[in-house]
Amino acid sequence: MKILTALFLFCIVTFAHGAQYAAVGVKVTPIKVGTHSYYVQGLSGAASSANEGYMSNAGFVITPAGVVVFDTLGTPSLAAELVKQIRKITQQPIKIVIISHYHADHYYGTQVFKELGAEIWAHKNGQGAIRTDAAAARLAQRKETLFPWVDQNTHLTPADKWLDGDTDFEMGGVHFALRFVGPAHSAEDMAMLVKEDGVLYAGDLVFKGRVPFIGDADSKAWLAALNKLIALKPRVLVPGHGAVSDTPLSDLTLTRDYLTYVRTEMGKAVSNLVPFDEAYAHTDWSKYAKLPAFPQANRPNAYNTYILMEKESLEK
Repeated sequence: MKILTALFLFCIVTFAHGAQYAAVGVKVTPIKVGTHSYYVQGLSGAASSANEGYMSNAGFVITPAGVVVFDTLGTPSLAAELVKQIRKITQQPIKIVIISHYHADHYYGTQVFKELGAEIWAHKNGQGAIRTDAAAARLAQRKETLFPWVDQNTHLTPADKWLDGDTDFEMGGVHFALRFVGPAHSAEDMAMLVKEDGVLYAGDLVFKGRVPFIGDADSKAWLAALNKLIALKPRVLVPGHGAVSDTPLSDLTLTRDYLTYVRTEMGKAVSNLVPFDEAYAHTDWSKYAKLPAFPQANRPNAYNTYILMEKESLEK
């Protein structure tokens, strides 16, 4: 801990309005995916001191009238680095930040953009999400796991504007289609299509190259939400995790197939009154076992789906 404290004191960087954030060691590199559209790609696996919490994607869109940001990464330090990278490309003001959903790796950097004067938008189902016991427990866990990048100065930032559903807007001649696609991965899932670029920022409805995190999601609704994304016919898809896809329809397959498989296997166990531990042990996970985040995510995914399938069976 003394070494980490020394590192923190040595590596503090000054940011907007005098706010200070620990410097990051990971590289946050913007990748251009459309005329106006960029994204940064997080590392694989769960949040850890090794990846400094950089395990999810974020995006930004530069228009002649300002910048729109999609998600703010998993620490204020990462968000500060993202702003630094945006500033290397444009000096346009960052005006709007869209939060896809209130999971830690996608919104912990929001305070940085708020300090810059950006307006934060999210779906109304996310109201109250940062004030729950679960949110407090997650913040405490992140302060321990991700110090000094998450510390006592990290605060969970709510939206300024709560959206009621699908929302279209224009900035500097660039047209945006926000689509409410929850409840699925979360109650408040939002996706964003940049129409002129054909770029779809999908948030955590799509995990590419790693096991999705289901959590307490409604996997049945999630599968339906994937169909809504397909209907947008994007040219490029930026997932919440993993590399960008220029074959969006085919690359939706991993998330869809994984959800379907877990539902099918846990559904059979519920129907046959097989206890969860026994069902999990006898399920063939070999197709997914070598994917990043499998050890951390798969068993909780299966258990939560088992509980969901029990609930669904009672509702029939």
